[in-house]
Amino acid sequence: MKKLPVALLIFLMVLVLFPVSAAGVEEKQTKPRELIISTWGLSEDALWAEVYEPFEKQYNVKVILDTGNAQERYTKLKSDPNSTVDVIELAQKNTAEGVADGLFAPLASSDIIPFKDLIAGAQALINSGSGAPYTLNSIGIIYNPKAAGITIDSWDDLWNPALKGKISIPDITTTFGPAFLAMCSDSVGVDFTSDKGEAAFKALEALKPNVLRTYAKSSDVASLFKNGEIAVAIVGDFGVPIITKADSEAVYMVPSTGTYANFNVINITKNTKNRDLAVAYINYRLNAETELRTAKALNEAPVNGKVVLTPELAANKTVGEVAANAKMVDFTQVNPLMAAWVDRFNRLMNK
Repeated sequence: MKKLPVALLIFLMVLVLFPVSAAGVEEKQTKPRELIISTWGLSEDALWAEVYEPFEKQYNVKVILDTGNAQERYTKLKSDPNSTVDVIELAQKNTAEGVADGLFAPLASSDIIPFKDLIAGAQALINSGSGAPYTLNSIGIIYNPKAAGITIDSWDDLWNPALKGKISIPDITTTFGPAFLAMCSDSVGVDFTSDKGEAAFKALEALKPNVLRTYAKSSDVASLFKNGEIAVAIVGDFGVPIITKADSEAVYMVPSTGTYANFNVINITKNTKNRDLAVAYINYRLNAETELRTAKALNEAPVNGKVVLTPELAANKTVGEVAANAKMVDFTQVNPLMAAWVDRFNRLMNK
């Protein structure tokens, strides 16, 4: 019997004694890729459990979140040519800005596996080149009936003198700031875009005595309710859970005359080096299973028409009659006016 060469014998001994070395090579080859997602920080723990962690496991990805409100994150992306963000989740207002500024990579309907299952409005937004809508929300009124001292069942009730110093409204730069201005214009029967917002600002000036404070985040509203500083707020439905947790007597309502809705939209940034992962993430977010889990994690309606919500889960979401009576703000007309409106809003509400 021939003796094995000494070098070969040593190599075999190493394999026997240190088998982890081979596993180490395999581990290195399957190291998770990173996907940086710019998104809101709302309900982050629930989203990790229901959305991000399952995605990480399914695609062997490490998700890194860059959180903040939509305007802050949009400005950050726009001002940083070397941004490493792969996908960004924004409201329609900032999405329209990003499209105009050329910040996003193209996304076609052919990239979206469940495209045929999406509601018509979501399909239209994708076909317009504006990215992939993944949730739908709208604006309404939340109030504590006892603290308000009146029953509120219409937008017009906000101007009731009984509510002097009891209301908080969204800052104009927030998701629903422009929508509330549109609602102010509606209250006096004027088309929001027909007069560049003149009627809206006059109605807002008349409302000012009732407004204690403007807000930037839903958590700010929750604190105001908890401390008994306000009795009424105009909010997006996604903020309802955090507010009712702070004030158990607060109730949310959407007037029967209608509301304004907003799609939250995912876009792939033009600088991403992970387009394949970004597309996979979008398809993952839009499949019916994830949309249902997202609806549980957030108080926002799904855009996949195959998702069926229980009555309990559908409560306070933009579904059914609320969705049917909702209008959309045309940000292609509004955004060019925003700089002047922000200045006017601040001078009016903060003086």
